[in-house]
Amino acid sequence: MTETPVPPDPETQPAPLPEAAQAHEPHPRLLYALLALLAAALAFGGWGVWKTFASGSGAPESQLRQQDKVEDLEQRVATLTRSDQISREANRDLQGTLAERDEEISGLRADVAFYERFVGATGQRRGLTVHQLQLQAQGDQAWHYTATLTQNINRGAVSRGRLTLSVEGTRDGALQRLSWADLRQQPDAPGTEYSFKYFQEIEGDLVLPPGFKPLRVHARLVPAGGAAVEQSFTWADAVARPAAGA
Repeated sequence: MTETPVPPDPETQPAPLPEAAQAHEPHPRLLYALLALLAAALAFGGWGVWKTFASGSGAPESQLRQQDKVEDLEQRVATLTRSDQISREANRDLQGTLAERDEEISGLRADVAFYERFVGATGQRRGLTVHQLQLQAQGDQAWHYTATLTQNINRGAVSRGRLTLSVEGTRDGALQRLSWADLRQQPDAPGTEYSFKYFQEIEGDLVLPPGFKPLRVHARLVPAGGAAVEQSFTWADAVARPAAGA
């Protein structure tokens, strides 16, 4: 017996899609491409955010490095400045030392010339004399004297004797001459002894009374044998600083 096919019920069958809808349904490959593009955009954005934060977090470290460099440069400048100051001070000291040495050399040369006048073969012959008399203040009324005695007329002979000084001046408007005993403030004060062949420096101290104004100083050499020798110097010349070897 042959079964007759039953036609489908139109109400239970799904409605067919319109042809236009079927034509615009996205292709799977296109969908994958869009998803990949979206993922790349998100990744790029995340990298940018990370880079921004990374740069921001490194800024303090960079500033610290710059500050360290500045401090190092400042320290170097301070060191160089101090080194330059020390060099300048050392140079000034050296210049001063050289000037002193030049003055000493000049004085020694003058001394040599002075000595040659008495011991050299061509030196001028002179008898016993006070070649130079110098006075230096030691206080209000005290003075220190230095007398340079010379002789070369008797070569090799020893000159012995004593030196005394006296000072002329004014006191209370009147002329006055102070003797050796007055200057030494000692009655019967002995003179300063000397003993030499060609030259000798002898020295001592003397005291002027208050209110006395000195004008001239007289030197008297009394040798052990022979006549006494007297010389006078102005007070101004005696207190002036002499040239080396004069």
